[in-house]
Amino acid sequence: MKYLSALPDVMIEDDVRAALLEDLGRAGDITSQILVPHDKMWNAALVARGAGVLAGLDLVRLVFHLMDVTVHFDACRQDGDDIVAGDIIAHVSGNARALLAAERTALNFVSHLSGIATVTRRFVDAVKPYPVAISCTRKTTPRLRKLEKYAVRAGGGRNHRFGLDDAVMIKDNHIAVTGDLCAAIRCVREAVGHTVKVEVEVDTIEQLRQILTSSADIVLLDNMKIPELRACVSLAKGRFILEASGGVTLATVRDIAETGVDVISVGSITHSAAILDFGLDDAV
Repeated sequence: MKYLSALPDVMIEDDVRAALLEDLGRAGDITSQILVPHDKMWNAALVARGAGVLAGLDLVRLVFHLMDVTVHFDACRQDGDDIVAGDIIAHVSGNARALLAAERTALNFVSHLSGIATVTRRFVDAVKPYPVAISCTRKTTPRLRKLEKYAVRAGGGRNHRFGLDDAVMIKDNHIAVTGDLCAAIRCVREAVGHTVKVEVEVDTIEQLRQILTSSADIVLLDNMKIPELRACVSLAKGRFILEASGGVTLATVRDIAETGVDVISVGSITHSAAILDFGLDDAV
């Protein structure tokens, strides 16, 4: 596994606090406050219920520590690890009320992010024989983008731009408004700094021919059939980074990789990933 840099607490604390506050509501965990003595201690284990790729462990740790700083959290695995059902991911011990109040928020984070990492890994494995990267898109859950893009990296994928401000991407609707693809490229290249990449979306081989001598860095080949992708690669490989996108599935991604594109972007790895189930079990 490639080295995966963890997200610092300062980047994730606001997200964790917001999730806890949403669940705690106006009065906290009234069930545990009634049933569990205030000084009751508990030893528990975070256990995988299925096979996949782990992501989100630092969020789990922070969930428990924000509920009670004295909670002891001992991780047994790390993000990016392959796991199977029954694997103990971490041991957690401390005040029982705190652990029970934090349980669902912790499980929601690790289940959701591990689901994204798992499906990303499936796409990465599907194209492993080819020199192509699997990338996510901006089709993410509002307010969770940095976490979901982190999970993509945990699964071995690559991040596309994080927002509208870190790269230029000229799409079909920009051209519909401005009217001229080549003029649009010249305009943005003159306006942005030398560190900003310029990506252009094309729908046809003819559009690609129009921009062959342009100063674009990346060309997104949108919703093209395999023969069209091959033709575009033959025409422009080496001139631009070529990215294939649009309706990519596990059934089609290998064929797309075989065309010779450099990047395949897949929206479903973030917007449609099923969770990977975990549970917090009594560790007697």
